[in-house]
Amino acid sequence: MASTVVAKSWEGRHDQDILSAVLRWHHQVILPDSKLSARADYSGLLGFCCDAGVERNNGRIGAAQGPEALRNQLKNLAWHNGDQQIIDFGDVKVSDSDMEAGQALLALQVGAALTKVSRLLVVGGGHETAYASFCGLRRALPTGSKIGIINLDAHFDLRCPDDRGPSSGTPFYQIQELVGADSFHYFCLGVAKESNTEALFKRANQWSVQYYTDTELNQLPPPQINNVLQKFCHNCDALYLTIDMDVLPHYQAPGVSAPASRGVSLQLIETLISIVSACAENCRYGLPLVEISELNPNYDQQQVTARTAAILAAQLLQKNNFDPIVK
Repeated sequence: MASTVVAKSWEGRHDQDILSAVLRWHHQVILPDSKLSARADYSGLLGFCCDAGVERNNGRIGAAQGPEALRNQLKNLAWHNGDQQIIDFGDVKVSDSDMEAGQALLALQVGAALTKVSRLLVVGGGHETAYASFCGLRRALPTGSKIGIINLDAHFDLRCPDDRGPSSGTPFYQIQELVGADSFHYFCLGVAKESNTEALFKRANQWSVQYYTDTELNQLPPPQINNVLQKFCHNCDALYLTIDMDVLPHYQAPGVSAPASRGVSLQLIETLISIVSACAENCRYGLPLVEISELNPNYDQQQVTARTAAILAAQLLQKNNFDPIVK
């Protein structure tokens, strides 16, 4: 079973000074039923509270609490985005391990939210979130739109579903089955060879998936990465950027299902986000959908992973120049 959970008003720190000069994120978050201003630029936040995908994938459960942990760290960050506001669309909550029902509901919520905001951040949950997010974006865009998927992740997540069904390891396999080989445009950055079998590398190569391993990313100069991503994004109508927190080193993101022994540095992940955002300027619908998954508070010592995720979320939701998608 899956249900929607209405967002609560954000509360946080208040500093004694002129309010416009001491704004924090909680000051700029509104609820969907708030009166919208014609002058403001709106981005959105939507949670997916689900552990079923990670459980099916034999991982460490706890990511269902990820959206709440992210909000708690994000609320007191200093605000530097002018008159932009964030609409908190609440959560989709999965119970009874009915992941498929949760994905279907999340896809509907994503599609609806994208008509109201210029960019939507979806927060998982395991990486099964990605299949639902993509379906929602595909529903919101005009039929036939070319979507470029960019995944910052230690894993391809191209596993074939087993007898338990889809999981956090299968979302991009499912997307390829949904859209077909000719419409599957997927780039995975940060792949750990030690965490992906030969079968997964073979499938990625057969499906013309572009990828960099974590070792390659850590050695390549950013301008070279930029050139490759620009070519990948050429002729895309929209980009979808999804970040699995396990792409980061274990000391930067211990609170995930499968911590990375090597990983990709936070500084480089921030650079990659900037590169993707720049690439989106050449796409008709820009970068309407971004995502953070696998934030697991159960294993997050001193909220290190949640703090890192909040920094990334703030960068992902910074003011942009694209209008909401209107069908």
